[in-house]
Parts: sequence; structure tokens; C-alpha cells
Amino acid sequence: MENYLNPKMSAAQVDAISSLGLAHVGDGVYELLCRSYLAEHGDHTLKNLHSHTISLVNAPAQARFAARLLPQLSERELAYYRRGRNAHTHAAPKSATAREYSMATGLEALFGALYLLGETARLNELFIRMMEEDDGI
Repeated sequence: MENYLNPKMSAAQVDAISSLGLAHVGDGVYELLCRSYLAEHGDHTLKNLHSHTISLVNAPAQARFAARLLPQLSERELAYYRRGRNAHTHAAPKSATAREYSMATGLEALFGALYLLGETARLNELFIRMMEEDDGI
């Protein structure tokens, strides 16, 4: 891979990455999307940008977004989501239930896979759908 901002890994390469590895990448991608969205749409003070970012990237919010997206996912996308959701994580944060944390990990794994596959148009489409339905901002 020569362009880490616009990766285009093969499906076999992405499939070789662990579920939690995909979620690790997806966590960063998801937070960057949220920060970019808020920079354009949110209140521009640092305090408000930070608090809005936290409200979007926590596990309960990600679980809510995942539930909304599930009916819109292809079979292949669902497979990436399920891989992340079913990953054996060691502990959920106190602010989330185990179910919410699993769903959030699934969403992050999906976002990580789409990013690494170079499917940024689809990734952006799903993110926009989530934000259009969000009442918080």
C-alpha cells in the first residue's frame, strides 16, 4: 500500500486482519468522520466540538447508529459487522452495556473494513445516513 490516506487493500488482505484489528482502524476512521462532520455542522468552540464528538463516539451512540444501519447493509457488510460484534473483547466501559459495546465494535469493524478496502464512497454514504437520522445535533 502506498497511500495510507486512501488505502485499497484486497478483500483477502482485509479478511486476514483480526476483527479487533478492523475495529481499531474503524475507531479512528469513525472519529475522524465525526470530527469532520462537527467542524462543518457543529458549534465551533473547542469545548462544544469536543463534547459533541464524545457524544457521537461513545459505545451507546455507536450502538444506536449500528442498529439504524443494519437493514441497509449488504451481506458482505453484515459479515464484517458480525465479525466485530462477535469479537471477544475483554471489558466494556462502565458507560455501556456489553451489548452496546459489542454493537459498537461491530460498527467500527465495518468502518475499518470499508476504509481499508478503499470503499470510501460507501463509507461516507453510511456515515451521512447515520448523521441525517441523528437528533443530537
